[in-house]
Amino acid sequence: MNRSVVAPLAALLLSSFAALPAAAQEGPVSTEPIPSLTVSADGEVRSAPDEATVRLGVSVQTKTAQEAQDQVNRIAAAVLDAVGKLGVPAAHIQTSELNLGPVYGQGRPGGELQEPQIVGYQASNVVSIQIVELDKIGPVIDAGLGAGANRLEGVTFGLRNDRPARTAALRQAVEEARAKAETLAAGLQVRLVRILEVTEGGIAVTPQPFFKSRSMAMESAMADTPVAAGQVGVSGSVTIRWEIAPL
Repeated sequence: MNRSVVAPLAALLLSSFAALPAAAQEGPVSTEPIPSLTVSADGEVRSAPDEATVRLGVSVQTKTAQEAQDQVNRIAAAVLDAVGKLGVPAAHIQTSELNLGPVYGQGRPGGELQEPQIVGYQASNVVSIQIVELDKIGPVIDAGLGAGANRLEGVTFGLRNDRPARTAALRQAVEEARAKAETLAAGLQVRLVRILEVTEGGIAVTPQPFFKSRSMAMESAMADTPVAAGQVGVSGSVTIRWEIAPL
């Protein structure tokens, strides 16, 4: 072998062996699990709503499908016009859940079974109105019913900007989780060292619903409709894992 090659190779091997004791002194990496404590907590705040959604229904039954559809469209247009006159922006009014289908008659009582017969057609529509001036809720309902709507599907209250409430709910959940962890640690006679993991369990906004029966809805066309707003609930949850150590 060429001596010019052997000398550098020998030097490389010697340097490698010289590094072995130092590497051996470092020892193996520990795979022991970190002692930990995991807790979950919820937080909830309630806020006064600043918007509402009113859902007014229109339903008619006639002999022909076209007639039923025409009547529903005409009444829905009248409802839209009546609500618009109260100052509700057109962008806050929309129609949805348009349905049209046959109505089947019943067989003769005590008679033989017969094939169902179509006796008419039913068409329905729902007008959804978003209201940011809550004192207009009652007048909007009354105007819609007065224009021909025959169903009050419900009123739901909500928040246009729920970010502050979400933040407050999460902060409350974190504080509750820490309080739980400290209580458990004291009972177990350990101490909390550091947070290892935080998982947000999600945030839920629970609108406050308000409903009236169909008969009450029809009566309200003759009088002002009082509506109580209540409050909107916003909740959040977190799961936090702490490293623990003996006292």
